Amino acid sequence: MSEKSKFSGCAATGVGSMPGGDAREAARTVAGSFADGLGMPYLAELPARGPGADMTGRTIGLLVEMYGHVEPSGWRISDRPGRDTRRARSWLGEDLDALEEYTQGYEGLLKVQAVGPWTLAAGLELRGGEAMLGDPGACRDLAGSLAEGLRGHLAEVRRRVPGAEVVLQLDEPSLTAVLLGRVRSASGYRTYRAVDRQTVEGTLRELLAVNGEGPTVVHSCAPEVPFALLGRAGADAISFDFSLLTEREEEAIGEAVEAGTQLFLGVVPGVDAASTALSDPGGSVMDVRTLWSRLGFGPGTLTESVVITPSCGLAGASPAYARAALAHCARAARSLADNPE
Repeated sequence: MSEKSKFSGCAATGVGSMPGGDAREAARTVAGSFADGLGMPYLAELPARGPGADMTGRTIGLLVEMYGHVEPSGWRISDRPGRDTRRARSWLGEDLDALEEYTQGYEGLLKVQAVGPWTLAAGLELRGGEAMLGDPGACRDLAGSLAEGLRGHLAEVRRRVPGAEVVLQLDEPSLTAVLLGRVRSASGYRTYRAVDRQTVEGTLRELLAVNGEGPTVVHSCAPEVPFALLGRAGADAISFDFSLLTEREEEAIGEAVEAGTQLFLGVVPGVDAASTALSDPGGSVMDVRTLWSRLGFGPGTLTESVVITPSCGLAGASPAYARAALAHCARAARSLADNPE
C-alpha cells in the first residue's frame, strides 16, 4: 500500500448528482454534509432540470470546438453551438456560482465530475445517428476535445475556490460494455465491436493526466468494473457500487489496494430506502469489514484505503433522503474509523 493517500483525511463523499433543480440548495446541502472536515464536497449535478443538465449534456457543454444537440434518440454532434449546448453551459455556470458561494474560505479536497471518454463515445451520436464509438478517429477527436475542455474547467474551479485541491472524477458506467462489445447500435440489432483494451487504457490515462498531480477517480455503478485496467491507467481511486461486487473480483480488489488505489465504496442506497437503511451506520459498513478481513488486510488500514459513498448518484432520491444519505455516509465512515474490526 502507498505510504500516504492522495485522499488522506477524506472518509466520505457523494457520487455527483443530486435531486431537484435548485443549484444553491444542492451546493448548500453538499457543503453542509461534509462540514466536519472528514468528507469531500463536490460540484453537484442536477439532471432533473432537463437536457443539458444530464450527465452527457453537461459534459458536452465542456467540449472545445465540438458541440451537441438533443434528438429524440439522444445527444448528437452539431456543427455549431445551439440552444442545448448553450443551456448546458449556462447551468454549469449557475452550479459554479453556487459552489463558490458555499465554499468561501474552504481548504481541502473538492471533487468535480465529468463523463469519461468511452461512456461519452458510447452515448454521443454522429450526424448519421450511430454512436461515435464506432469511429476510432471520432473517438480520438472527442477525447482531445474533452481533455482541452476539462483543463479549462479545472482551472475555473481552482480560480473560484482557491483553497481547494481539485479532484477529477471521470464517470464511466459504459466502460465494461465498451470493452466487451456490448454497446448496441442505433437499430438495436447489432453491437459495436469491442475496443482494444490498450486503446481504452491509453485514452483514459491521457484524460486523467489532465489533472496533473491532482487526485483522480474513475466511477462506475455498473457490474464488472475493470479494476486492473483503471489502476494501470493511473486512477488514484475507483468508485463503484459495493453491492455489485462478486467473489471473483475480490482478487482484483486486493491487488488494487496493494498498489495504493483508493476504493470509493458505494454502500448507502442511492434512492429512497426504508428508514432502517439509514438507522445503523455501523451496519452499513459491516460487509466492508468482512471483505477486508477476507482479503487479509489489517483492520487498521481500512481508513487509509476506503471512502464511503452512496451506491450511485442521488438524482432519483427525494431531497430529504439525499440529505440523509450524505449525512449517513459521513456517520458510517466515522463508525468504520472508530471500530474497524
